[in-house]
Order: sequence, then structure tokens, then C-alpha cells
Amino acid sequence: MRVGLICRPFSFHGGVETATAGLLSALRHAGHDVELISTHRQKGVAGLVVHRVRTLRHPSTLRLLSFALAARATAARHGYDLVQSHERALGQDLYRAGEGCHRGYLEAMGRRAALDPFHRLVLALERRIFRLRSARHVVAISRQGKEEIQRRYGTDPRRVTLIYNGVDLERFHPDNRGRHRRPTRDELRVPQDAWTVLFVGSGFERKGLGPLLEAFARGADAAARLVVTGKGDAARYQALAARLGLADRVVWTGPQEQVERFYAAADAVALPARYEPFGNVHLEALASGVPVLSSARAGGAEVVRSGVNGWVAAEPAAGPIAEGLAALRDPPAGGWVGAARASAEPFTFALQAEAFSDLYRLLRG
Repeated sequence: MRVGLICRPFSFHGGVETATAGLLSALRHAGHDVELISTHRQKGVAGLVVHRVRTLRHPSTLRLLSFALAARATAARHGYDLVQSHERALGQDLYRAGEGCHRGYLEAMGRRAALDPFHRLVLALERRIFRLRSARHVVAISRQGKEEIQRRYGTDPRRVTLIYNGVDLERFHPDNRGRHRRPTRDELRVPQDAWTVLFVGSGFERKGLGPLLEAFARGADAAARLVVTGKGDAARYQALAARLGLADRVVWTGPQEQVERFYAAADAVALPARYEPFGNVHLEALASGVPVLSSARAGGAEVVRSGVNGWVAAEPAAGPIAEGLAALRDPPAGGWVGAARASAEPFTFALQAEAFSDLYRLLRG
């Protein structure tokens, strides 16, 4: 089918955008003619038509609204068989709820929307979509997300489909350990024998870095290391690490494009998020053969089995996280690698694209 895909700018390397790039490639391989509708910051993609729309940059409310209006106009002008949006837009046949529910996010973060025009606009767009006024169908990326959409907005369950994310099983592979573990640890100045936990994510508060630092400080192993990779308010959390006596045990790398090297260097990955619709980090780590500590509030916890391929902390709080970290120090018989890798292997971009193709046929009747 000829599909107009509305999404923010992405690249084919590094970061959460990798999931969009992987799905796009798989959809094209499945025979769909996909055209991209994005902003002027979207780089060109070989063999793909990209429609770059003009948006107002400031303030954030006008940026969001101007993109929604421009994307709707562009989609209407090109007459697609289906319009699929990964953003909260004003008109789409299919909306992929990759960011979950904004109402749920605000609640989890203890924030109120009443006096903030940006949050109020996001909630207004969200209501139109989930009450099926500006979308015909919704895709959730976890069971937790599907249930949340239906509970908060009363969305007809028949019009919410669960399609999990895919992961690049070649890029993220246990074999990376042999190639990258030693040189990456040397680069980070992490001792080769130090038990090392990796945190990957942008938005440190939402992803649970604060309680993770508190939990890490409770560990008895003074040689253990925590590597923090991603974008956020590093100064705030560096100050917290110093207060906890962790200044010499936490390594801050900033965002990294070749994040697979850091999975290879880690003994465990921790993402004890306060709110996370799924979390591509879960799949990337598991595909790399690394056990994952998740919080139960993350949709990615649905692929984690405590004591088998990782640990699920009941709450994103220091106590449950510390319990999980301690559990990950004690691998099951046979180790973590095999079970972790096996749990990620069903999550391919090809299967994700197949599920979307089935949904396209359903919507086209």
C-alpha cells in the first residue's frame, strides 16, 4: 500500500529512532510504498520520498501545533491509501502510541497540566486520538500500554492492536562481547574485572536514574561500576552521586551512537523507569545477551523474567532496585547470555512489519 508516515526526524544509527528506521526498512521490504512526513531536520533516506514541512520552532506549544497542522495538510495533498502517525497529529488512519499516554506520564512524574499550555495541548490531541475522533485505529507497543489507553479513555479494545517493537538482532548480539568488551572498558577506564551496570536512556528522571544511584550506593562491592549513557541533566545526578559517595564509581559518557559497544562492556543493564511505554533498551540489551533490571512500570518488563533473563523491580525505588541488582550478581545455571538472547529473538522488524501489514489490510477492508 501507499503509506504516508508522520514522524519526527530519525536516523539509522543510535538512539530510540533506530526502531522507527528498522520498521520503515521492513515495511518497504514487505512491498509497501512508504513516504515520510517530517520536519526540515530529517535527513535524506536513499530511495525514500521525504516531505519536510515547515514548523514554528518556539514556543514548544506552537512547534507541536504547527507540525500537526502541516503534517495533516501534506498527507491530504498526497492522497495516501493510509496515513500512519508516530506523533500526536490532527489526522491519521493509524496512530502508533510509542509514547504511551501523556496523562499516565504526568501522573507518574507527579506533574500537573492545568497551568502548562504545552501539556494541555498534548492532552487535547491525545483525547482526539484515543477517543477515535482523529484516528481510526491505535497501535499500542505493550500489553500495559494497551490496557492503559483503554482504561483512561474508554477506547474500544477492538480498535487498539498490540504490536511490539522490533530489534536489530545482528547489530545487538552476544558476539559483540568478544570484539568490544575490553577496548570499551579501557576507554571508559573501567577495570576489566569490575562488575558493571549500564544505564542507557535520555530523560534521566523518567528513566529512574535517581533511585538507581541510591540503590547502587547500597551495594557492598566497592569495585562495582555504573556507566550512564544518554542525554539528561547530568550535573544534577553527578551531584547526587557525589553525595552518595559514588563519584569515583560512576562513568558518564553522554549520548553514544555505537551503543552496542557499551552493552558488550556491561554485566547488567538497568532501566528502572517511572514511566516507559516499552523501552528499546530492554530488547537491545537482551539481544546482546545482557540481563536487564526493569521496573514493573515499563512495558519492556513484559519480556523480562526475574531470575531467568533479568529482574523486575516492583517499584522504581532504591529498595526494590537494590534487591534486583543483588539478584543479577548471582546468575542462573548456564548464565544469563543464552536466556537473554533467546527472549529477544522473536522481536524482529520483519514480524513487526507483518503485523502492521495485517492491520493495513483490515483498515482498507
